[in-house]
Amino acid sequence: MVTEKAAAVPDVKNYTINFGPQHPAAHGVLRLVLELDGEVIVRADPHIGLLHRGTEKLAESRTWLQTLPFLDRLDYTSMIPSEHAYCLAVERLLGVEVPIRAQYIRVMIDEMSRILNHLLSIGTHALDIGAMTMVLYTFREREDIFDVLEALTGIRMHGAYYRPGGVYRDLPDQMPKYKENKFKNAQTVKELNEARSGSLLDFLEDFTNRFPVYVSEYHTLLTDNRIWKQRTVGIGVISPERALQKGFSGPMLRGSGVEWDLRKKQPYEVYDRMDFDIPVGVNGDCYDRYLVRMEEMLQANRIIKQCIEWLRKNPGPVITDDHKVAPPSREKMKGSMEELIHHFKLFSEGMHVPAGEAYAAIEHPKGEMAVWAVSDGANKPYRMRLHTAGIPHLAGVDELVRGHMLADATAVIGTIDLVLGDVDR
Repeated sequence: MVTEKAAAVPDVKNYTINFGPQHPAAHGVLRLVLELDGEVIVRADPHIGLLHRGTEKLAESRTWLQTLPFLDRLDYTSMIPSEHAYCLAVERLLGVEVPIRAQYIRVMIDEMSRILNHLLSIGTHALDIGAMTMVLYTFREREDIFDVLEALTGIRMHGAYYRPGGVYRDLPDQMPKYKENKFKNAQTVKELNEARSGSLLDFLEDFTNRFPVYVSEYHTLLTDNRIWKQRTVGIGVISPERALQKGFSGPMLRGSGVEWDLRKKQPYEVYDRMDFDIPVGVNGDCYDRYLVRMEEMLQANRIIKQCIEWLRKNPGPVITDDHKVAPPSREKMKGSMEELIHHFKLFSEGMHVPAGEAYAAIEHPKGEMAVWAVSDGANKPYRMRLHTAGIPHLAGVDELVRGHMLADATAVIGTIDLVLGDVDR
């Protein structure tokens, strides 16, 4: 017999809330619709499309070269590697050979970008779940890498440095230096400029010598931190079989113990000449993915050192000498009518890429990044489609957060290393 008091108790129903798109831990304009039973997540429904990029469609109305800077703006935390996949696809359509020095420079810049990406990823992941100090450390090292990119490309972030057939220009012989001002006295400026007195390679070599010490500082701050482990160990677990089925790649896949890395399995450029290891996790949780990224930074540091050593000993051209693809030097252009015509045609009309299609994939810091380019023989792409790691990882959010607490949704979004620029492309 139901008592009157028991009958008056209302049924407890699940309720739905929005996580984002204005939430700082949503890492962009991600709207996550969460169904909650108390504080336990029953279901997560990611809503995308709020960024309105349209990169793939914009490419159809730009020349092959004008399309390249759009690639920087896909993943705006590790910009230049996205250009790499695009250039590889265009080079396959053109059938041009990239000078070996340019290949070494590309590999070096890609690995610098990997460190740049993981520093932001780990720093902001820690910040999202309560470890405030970490991001101050990681941004300190990011500044050094930004200084290298600025010296190399002229700008800190969206460098547009790669070109079909090579890279824009060779490595500079000097680094920008600090100057005295009301915030920095002569002694401070002298200390800051010590590593900047030589070439870009000298500065980068100094950075690679210092960097392992910085990584040990990060381990001291986080790796055995009790609160960090409570927030990440056993959270967002995915088995290796399920990770493969979901289409995961990069640290998200390697964190589950799958040793898959395009730099080893399908080498491009000069990765087959590099000596490095592929770190893998064991448990497939947020903590293992954090450890994979930490070790990946040290492996990237190893690769950069090998590139510096080779680049010092081997000067040479950094872009193809086919002037249907790359412009002649200023000196040649001003002394020859034929070179002047090449220059004019290349920048007014753009290169004409032979009809066909090409697919090129790279090991981007976030996972597998690929470009499928179709040419009809004109000076613009007929179609371009981008495969980025963000979409399959975001599609796995529901599985990763189901059964966890509301606060764990932040830990899972942080471990995915999500950027909406390459999702809403």
